Amino acid sequence: MIPSRIRRLLLLSVGTLALGLGIAGIFLPLLPTTPFLLAAAACFVRSSERMYRWLMGHRWFGPLIRNYRHHRAITKRNKIVTLTLLWGTIGYTAFGVVGGWFLRGLLLLIAAAVSIHVLRLRTLTKEMMESRPEDDDPE
Repeated sequence: MIPSRIRRLLLLSVGTLALGLGIAGIFLPLLPTTPFLLAAAACFVRSSERMYRWLMGHRWFGPLIRNYRHHRAITKRNKIVTLTLLWGTIGYTAFGVVGGWFLRGLLLLIAAAVSIHVLRLRTLTKEMMESRPEDDDPE
């Protein structure tokens, strides 16, 4: 059994790392944003009420976490931005940086898989937003 003080510090550290990776994922297309933000929220809710409230109240991260948690959906704008950044970065890397055909094919395959995942997520609608529970407590 881990003492509660060490457990809290460990969860706070992992949550902070996950938050950092989630922020990096905004700019690095192969690094996912939402799963890391969800992990950060899960760690913070168990370790720091202040950090959890900050994250859930953040003007960019809070709605993303709530919408995904309640509806497993993202906005149409988020899909477009994600796919544009993904294909722009992968395209530049595959055809401007990487020379081997194997690596190019691998990058394009990864981009296609990520695109399929993003496109399969539900698109958040106004009706979903109106029906969303306001309760942000963990399930």
